[in-house]
Formats: sequence, C-alpha cells, structure tokens
Amino acid sequence: MLLRLLAALPFIGVLVGVPFVNRVEPLVLGMPLVLAWIVAWVVLTAIIMAVVYWLDPANRVSGKAAEEVHS
Repeated sequence: MLLRLLAALPFIGVLVGVPFVNRVEPLVLGMPLVLAWIVAWVVLTAIIMAVVYWLDPANRVSGKAAEEVHS
C-alpha cells in the first residue's frame, strides 16, 4: 500500500499542484513558479522511484535466488 502511494505521489503533485502554482511571479532560480514546480517534481519523481525500488520486496533477492529469477 505504501509503495503504491509513493508511486502515485508525483502524479498527484503535478496534476493537483500545477493549478495552485500557476503564476509567473515569484521567480525561483530565474524560472516562473509553475516551471520551477514542474522541474522540482521531475527531480522528486526520480528520488521517489529510487525509494520505491529500494523498498520493494521483489528487489531483495540475492545470490543464487537472483540468478534463478533472471534465467
């Protein structure tokens, strides 16, 4: 359940958040707020997906079991 919520978080952040930050001012690192929001979610998506991968029990096989799964 937690992994699915984490995986859905970037989708929700972009879809729900953009209408609330849809303005030009203030500038964040020289970008309009809405563009900075989207760029931030692109970076956060990569981080969140790495956490999901790390927490997923399917990725915890090691050694001989990993060879059997991938062959």
